[in-house]
Amino acid sequence: MSDRFEFETDEVNSQEELHDRMVQACDTMENIYENGEYPKVLVKRSWSKHNPIITGEMAKPEAYRWYLLRELKKLGHKGAVIKIIPSRERLPLNDPDLLDNTDEDDWDITQKKLFLFSPERIEISLNRLEHYTGTDPEDFQRYILFTNYDMHVEVFQEMFPDCVTPAREGVQMPAYHHKLDNNKGVTLINIGVGPSNAKTITDHVAVLRPDAMVMVGHCGGLRNHQDIGDFVLATGFMRNDGVLDDILPLNIPITPNYLLNVYLKEVLDKYNRNHRMGTIFTTANRNWEFIKRRTVEQIHMSRSIAVDMESATVATNGYRYRIPNATMLCVSDKPLHGKPKLSDDAQEFYEDSKQLHVEMAVEVLNMCKETYPEGLPNASIRAMNEPLMGGPDDD
Repeated sequence: MSDRFEFETDEVNSQEELHDRMVQACDTMENIYENGEYPKVLVKRSWSKHNPIITGEMAKPEAYRWYLLRELKKLGHKGAVIKIIPSRERLPLNDPDLLDNTDEDDWDITQKKLFLFSPERIEISLNRLEHYTGTDPEDFQRYILFTNYDMHVEVFQEMFPDCVTPAREGVQMPAYHHKLDNNKGVTLINIGVGPSNAKTITDHVAVLRPDAMVMVGHCGGLRNHQDIGDFVLATGFMRNDGVLDDILPLNIPITPNYLLNVYLKEVLDKYNRNHRMGTIFTTANRNWEFIKRRTVEQIHMSRSIAVDMESATVATNGYRYRIPNATMLCVSDKPLHGKPKLSDDAQEFYEDSKQLHVEMAVEVLNMCKETYPEGLPNASIRAMNEPLMGGPDDD
C-alpha cells in the first residue's frame, strides 16, 4: 500500500467515487502510522482568500476514522486538493520529548477542528482513555453521555444488553458502548464525582471528535418552586469549580448547544416532566452547604437554579474543544429548603428516576443523528475567523 495520497476534485464523477477515494486517504493515513510515522494531511482550499492552506498531523487514525472520512469527503466535495504524506517518526509514549508537543500553553484554540490536536496529544489521550475506561478507543461512539451513577449504567445495559463493557474490573471511569455502524451509537461513561474527573475525561474524549456530549446527573434544587424529581436544563453556568480557571478566563461566556437544549426540552415536554431552564452553579466542594452564607450569596448573584459538581467543567471543555454539549439534571435534594440528600429518601428517589432519565437522554441523541446525520451545525462552535479581528477568513 502506498504511503502517499493526492486528490483533486476533477478525478471523480460521483459521490460514490469520492467516497472510495477518501477511503483510500484514510487507508493511507493508517498505513503511514503503522509504519512508524505520523501522517501529515495538507489541504488546499481555493475558496479561502486568507487561509487557503491548512495542515496538521494525525496519530492512531483508525480510532476516529469515521470522523476523518466524513471531514475529508466534505472538503473533497467542496473542491479541495488533499495530500497525505509521512511527516516524522512517531515518539514512544515514554519519550520525555512527548510532552513538549502537548503543552496547552502553546495550543492554538483557533486551529481548524480537523487539526486541533497534535499527534502526541492524540497518542497520550487515547492511551489514557483505555486506561481510565477499560475499553478500546475504537469502541467509542460519536454521541457521549456522562454520568456519575452506577444506576444509570444499569439502565444503559438493560437498554443495550450487547453493549461493549470494560475489559477489566476496577477501572476509574468505566465506559459502555452501544455500537452501531459508522460509530453512530451511544457511549455512556461513569465519570465519578467532581470537576477534576469531568476535566480529565473530556480532555481525552475530545481527541475522538464526538458529535455531542451530554451530562446526565443529579443536582440540588435552589428555587422554592422546584420539587424533588423535577428536571433542570442548563442555559449557562456559574463556574465555581476552579478547575479550568487558569486555562480559560472566567469572563468567557459558556453556554450549551442550542439545538441540544431544544431537543431536550421537546423530550421533557413529551413525557410531561416538570423542568426549569437556567444557570447551573458548579462547585468543587461536595459539602458546599457548610459555607452557606458565602455560597448562597454567589447563588443569588448568579441567579442559579441548581447546584452540581461537573456540568460547568464538561461545558467549558466542550467550548474549548468545540464539541456541542448540554446538561440535563434531575433535582435530588433541596438542602437550602430543609430537604437534604438523606440516605433512605435518596435511594427511593434514585429508583424512581433512573430509568426515564437515561431513556430521555438517549432519545435526544437519536433525534440529533436522525435530523443531522453528519453532525450538528457547527457555526456556534467554530473559532473566530474574521480577518478584521486578527483571524484568517474561512469563506
